[in-house]
Amino acid sequence: MRAIDRKLLRDAWRLKSQLIAIALVMACGIGAFLMAVSASRSLEATQAAYYERAAFAHVFAQCKRAPLSLADRVREIPGVAAVEPRVVVSVNLDIPGMFEPAAGLIVSIPDRDDPILNRLHLRRGRLPEPGRPGEVVVSEAFAEAHAMQPGFTFGAVINGRLERLAAVGFALSPEFIYSLRPGSFVPDDKRYGVMWMRRDQLAPSFDLDGAFNNLAVAISPNSNEAAIIDAIDHLTGPYGGESAHGRDEQVSHRYVSDELSQLRNMVRVTPPMFLAVAAMLVSIVVSRLVRTQREQIAVLRAFGYTAGDVGRHFLALVAMVGVLGAVLGIVLGAAMGNLLTSLYVRFFRFPELQYHMEAWVGLVGIGATTGAATIGAAWSVLRAMRMSPADAMRPEAPAVYRVSIVERLGLDRALWPSAKMVLRHLQRHKTRTAISMLGVAATVAILTLGSFVGDAIDELIELEFHTAQRQDVLVTFNEPRATRALHALRAAPGVITAEPYRVVPARIWHGPRLRREPLQGLPSDGTLRRVVDDRFSHVHVPPDALVISAGLAELLDARRGDELVIETLEGQRPTLRLRVHRVVETYVGTGAYVDMATLNRAMGEGPTLSGAALTVDAAASARLYQELKQTPGVATVTIKRAALESFEETLAENLLTMRLFNLAFACVIAVGVVYNTARILYAERAHELATLRVLGFYRSEIAGIFLGELAVITLVALPVGVAAGYLLCGAATWAMQTETHRIPYVVAGRTLAFAGTVVLLAATTTALFVRQDLDRLNLVEVLKARI
Repeated sequence: MRAIDRKLLRDAWRLKSQLIAIALVMACGIGAFLMAVSASRSLEATQAAYYERAAFAHVFAQCKRAPLSLADRVREIPGVAAVEPRVVVSVNLDIPGMFEPAAGLIVSIPDRDDPILNRLHLRRGRLPEPGRPGEVVVSEAFAEAHAMQPGFTFGAVINGRLERLAAVGFALSPEFIYSLRPGSFVPDDKRYGVMWMRRDQLAPSFDLDGAFNNLAVAISPNSNEAAIIDAIDHLTGPYGGESAHGRDEQVSHRYVSDELSQLRNMVRVTPPMFLAVAAMLVSIVVSRLVRTQREQIAVLRAFGYTAGDVGRHFLALVAMVGVLGAVLGIVLGAAMGNLLTSLYVRFFRFPELQYHMEAWVGLVGIGATTGAATIGAAWSVLRAMRMSPADAMRPEAPAVYRVSIVERLGLDRALWPSAKMVLRHLQRHKTRTAISMLGVAATVAILTLGSFVGDAIDELIELEFHTAQRQDVLVTFNEPRATRALHALRAAPGVITAEPYRVVPARIWHGPRLRREPLQGLPSDGTLRRVVDDRFSHVHVPPDALVISAGLAELLDARRGDELVIETLEGQRPTLRLRVHRVVETYVGTGAYVDMATLNRAMGEGPTLSGAALTVDAAASARLYQELKQTPGVATVTIKRAALESFEETLAENLLTMRLFNLAFACVIAVGVVYNTARILYAERAHELATLRVLGFYRSEIAGIFLGELAVITLVALPVGVAAGYLLCGAATWAMQTETHRIPYVVAGRTLAFAGTVVLLAATTTALFVRQDLDRLNLVEVLKARI
């Protein structure tokens, strides 16, 4: 082993604590990167494989009632590969032992064969046998929520009649990987389930014998999907078609795709911050190392080592840190990626969801850490390479001490001599001080980013579940009803108030941009379901105007005052032209709101409702639920309390888990940054502090000088970090927003206080450890040479 290699090992051992701290910071950044990338790749690969194996349809269409012969005409459309006509109906369920009403969706399967498209993956039991009434296959998530076994029986209100169904099997479907009740945005497997029944048993109950009301279509590769959708709409229009759509608007696929998008966007925010901080730490450590080893560099050059050898020597030290950080990051990323994948299993229903990390992802991690370390050390390494032996043998010219900025402001009389020493020393090393402050500020910013998700969830819950939705129960009918249905609800047990609402499926145009979005008609004097902006202010929906969500406005490129063309897809299908009165920021989904009387008038109908929002006396709720279970025409009953519980158990839990990861990372970086800053300060000032001890300063006095520098760096960095953290949270909310969800941009004071407190605790703990080193300072050894 060459002498320069032995020196490398000695330097690495001497700086081991600092290098390990830097490697841990790198490991957190790479761990976050690998977790997001590997989990998204695993989810994406699983989704693609499942779609192919189960023949997941590309296009979906809904209509009122179309003859089966129409499916043959759809098959003749150029580019169509397969067509599956189906009967799909919503039903109310009566589950034994559950007093709250549940809802279900029943999908027909062919009488004899398996479905051509959206094939079922049977987990237990069997498929329904032809000619055996009441047999159904139940979605696995719903079955697990009710501990069902093959043969389990329950009630279902099918076209106004309560019938008994028997679960003979439990299955998965690519169409319901993420199963949502209509109008909801989080799965509730206890209160909503999907079932599959033989066509000959389901169709006659809804007068659909020889007909269908739903179409699944597969298209050939490289076909024009938009043209096929237009052709399907043309064929189904006379039969009450509600506009066909591709996978991008299929609920389950859209939610899975949004999750993939969020995972990809995660790598744009946190990992670069960690690597940037690690690069700054490497810069400080290597800069000090080169400065204190000038004589050693001169000796190496004098003994024949080239400038390249010296550069490779310091880069090898940097590479050791990068590789160590990458290895730790790969292990950490794999563990967290596996944990994140296990969380997805809870609400993304795949036959199997196996986590795997591809080799190239690990190589990217190694390249990122070594690259960040190299960038951080580049300037100092170049400086070492440019030193000639003669220049390196001369001691570095001492820096000039000047009066500090604080003293120039006339505050010197208020400062102790030791405080003046602290300020002058920090000003003497401007670059190192600035980098240290930036590192601490970045720590505060990352801590803020890791904590603000809790604030965002609290804001979302307060806005959506308490301010916008003030009802206890939301009832939806399977068909539009006259006002007598509202009177019947008001007379139901325990109902205190009942407010109607109207929903009409529609296509909204703004120039060339098109969006399928239901029009939601709200009563002008309504108080239970309201349009509320992100400031918690009630937004009035005026007659003959439209209020739209910011997400919909973005998709349509629409602004306040723009006229939108609305093609309704119900009844006589009138086309409306309404101007946008207001664009409001909402956090869940997209929406278009109109005055209910305006909508009724435009549809050419009298007072008509699609459902009602109810406030309920809790003491009579059980009787109300029992009546609603058996009421013909009621499609779904949504209980707000249950929806909130479901949200907290699924989406909120997932977000809070990600918050825990970020907080753990941030705490590591807090300790790593503050510890490195303290150790470098100690190494640079050990000679001066020992000199002060010889001159008669007490241990407490030199500790005050040293710890004063650390305190100034930390305290000055705190407000900078708070501002940076606020901006970083804004960038995160922008990067994480999807079509289905937007994260509120809310940073509470307690979050900023938490971030500052963690950094102060890290600084205090580090100061206590370094204080012990100061107390054990060997004056003779330190004053022998300045190393």
